[in-house]
Amino acid sequence: MRSRYSAYAMGRAEYIQRTTHPKSPYFEINAVKWREGILQFCNSTEFVRLEILAYGDDWVHFIAHLKQAGKPVTLNEKSRFERLNTNWRYVSGEILREK
Repeated sequence: MRSRYSAYAMGRAEYIQRTTHPKSPYFEINAVKWREGILQFCNSTEFVRLEILAYGDDWVHFIAHLKQAGKPVTLNEKSRFERLNTNWRYVSGEILREK
């Protein structure tokens, strides 16, 4: 999870694509279009801080602290990963609400 957060912060779209599982709803066949969308998000977002709250064998619960258009944004997500060959790939995320 930390590596994907860092890749977003550094605009490394290829890494995000490479670490996304083909059965993820975020996986796109059109790699060029997908890359452009990732870079648009990266370029319009300031990545402030990542908090790992909990994790298990195939999931990570985190809060990403971001800024978009100068305004603070938090992403509270429980991400699910699955092995593909020998590498872990992002499959999906459940957005969690504060209690």
